[in-house]
Amino acid sequence: MSTTAASLNLLEHGAERWRGVVAGDLATLCKSLAHLPANHAGIRIRGIAALAPFLEPDGPIGSIAASSLGQRSRPVRAILFDKTVETNWSLAWHQDRTICVKRRHEVVGFGPWTTKQGMQHVAPPFELLSHMVTLRVHLDDVPEGNAPLLIAPGSHKHGRVPVEAIEAIVTQCGTYTCLAEAGDVWAYSTPILHASEAAVTPLRRRVLQVDFAAEELPSGLEWLGV
Repeated sequence: MSTTAASLNLLEHGAERWRGVVAGDLATLCKSLAHLPANHAGIRIRGIAALAPFLEPDGPIGSIAASSLGQRSRPVRAILFDKTVETNWSLAWHQDRTICVKRRHEVVGFGPWTTKQGMQHVAPPFELLSHMVTLRVHLDDVPEGNAPLLIAPGSHKHGRVPVEAIEAIVTQCGTYTCLAEAGDVWAYSTPILHASEAAVTPLRRRVLQVDFAAEELPSGLEWLGV
C-alpha cells in the first residue's frame, strides 16, 4: 500500500514508528540483555533490573506506551527476538492472543491456558487485548532484506479474526513493511495482524518486544509483569 511510515498512526492504522528514540541508549540496552542466550526465536524476559528505567511511564520506551494508554500503563510481558544467519525463521500472518499472568486461576472468558518457558499464558477476552499496546525496540537495523515486520494496517479494528478469515482481512487492509534503524521503536495495537518472512540477506536482527497494559485483570488474575 502507498501509506508512508510518517503517515501511519496508532489510532487509525494500528501502528506508528518512533524514530531514534533509544538511539542514544543502545549500548546500555544491549548490555542489559547480553547475558541472554543468542540465536533464539524468542526468549521471554523477566526480572532484568536495568530495563526498568526504560519501561517506566516516563522512560524513553514506556513513555511511548503512556502516550496512548495513560500514566497507569506498565510493561506486562517482554520477549527478545534474535534472528541471525543461523536462526532465520518466518512467521505466518497472525494476531497475538495471549497474556502472561502470575498463576493459573480459572476466570470466565479467559482460556485456553498454555505454559511457555515456565510462564503461565492465557487467551483473554478480545476487548482486553484491544486496550493494549506492543512496542518493538530495534537493537539492529532492519532493511528490506532483513526480515522486517509486516502488518495489515487497520486490521486491529476487525476484532478476533478467525484463522480462515486472515487472508481475506490482510487482502482488504493491505500490507505495510515496517523498516527500522537501530534505535527506532515501532508501536502497534497488540491484536493487529502481522507476519515476518525469513531474511533474504540475513544479518543479526535483535528486537526487544514489550507488551503494555493499563487495566487490572479481573477476579484474582494478576499480570506477571517484566
